[in-house]
Amino acid sequence: MFVDSVKFTVSSGKGGQGCASFRREKFVVKGGPDGGDGGKGGDIYFKVDNNTDTLSWFKGRHIIKAENGTQGMGRTKTGKSAPAYILTVPPGTQVIDDETNEVLLDLLEEGQTELFLEGGKGGLGNVHFKNSRNQRPTYFQPGLPGISQKIRLELKLIADVGLVGYPNVGKSTLISTTSNAEPEIANYEFTTLTPKLGVVDVGDYNSFVMADIPGIIDGASEGRGLGLEFLKHIERTKTLLFMIDIANYRTTMEQYEVLKEEVKKFSSELSQRNFAIALTKTDAYYGEDIEADIKAFIKELGLEPSTSNEFGIKKDFPYYVQDLTFNRFDETKPFFILPISSVTHMNTTPITYALYELIGQTKK
Repeated sequence: MFVDSVKFTVSSGKGGQGCASFRREKFVVKGGPDGGDGGKGGDIYFKVDNNTDTLSWFKGRHIIKAENGTQGMGRTKTGKSAPAYILTVPPGTQVIDDETNEVLLDLLEEGQTELFLEGGKGGLGNVHFKNSRNQRPTYFQPGLPGISQKIRLELKLIADVGLVGYPNVGKSTLISTTSNAEPEIANYEFTTLTPKLGVVDVGDYNSFVMADIPGIIDGASEGRGLGLEFLKHIERTKTLLFMIDIANYRTTMEQYEVLKEEVKKFSSELSQRNFAIALTKTDAYYGEDIEADIKAFIKELGLEPSTSNEFGIKKDFPYYVQDLTFNRFDETKPFFILPISSVTHMNTTPITYALYELIGQTKK
């Protein structure tokens, strides 16, 4: 089960109390105090593990608490310190204060380990309070209490490319065709109910991660459909691929403008990411002239169809790719506008090469 948001209270362990003890042995006169210190309470750590991809382990847990330190003992023996409690989370997890909404930790890298709450210090035993005026102290310190905090964990998937489009636009089909992901595919809206990640191989030695985000509709940023719940998962994507169904009753420009507006309303920063456009379902087009429609869309964006064929694009229909001959990448324009068909595999390989090039432009 995919879980990307959970709330619970986390507490570090209490320190063990010190010990009030006196040395009593045969032939030892006036042995004196020998009470040991209490052990330290358990710390709380967060650790990132790439083998974890959901927060489902935390679901249904209301309190997570580290163990307490044990009490000190006679003969100046220190009580046992409690082990650290390590909470394993997937990369992209944020630890948020549930009361103030402050982001306390942002956990991104594999193996990243962060101390979150420190356990209470153990109390001192009575051996520490002996002095010339008090040869027989009976006082010892209680251990310090642990720290409790109400937190919320939110998972935001990390991917190189995030697929953005209306429901049933062909996102799941594309990611299943080009990557190792196996999402559910069906001919109805909202087939994808949770985000899916897939690794796309580009040649023998290169690859990138693609994220299939549940469909966005008009008003998604205000809570309609599934969009608001899952729009956060494209916040961490480096680039966006807007997928527009050319066989839809909505015009290509209408779909594009709605998607751009919903992303902008959700996050102005996200709306400025490098992006490209895929015109999907060319095999299902039922209009009068698909070439004229694609050309019109390209011109509406103030662009001209391309003639170069850098990525091995099948020239069945008009398309657009930015000319990088003089390294003049324009971040305000789509890197490419490419008609594709995941059913007939038209341009599914060239689009992976073009996306890999776009990711490379983002890193510069």
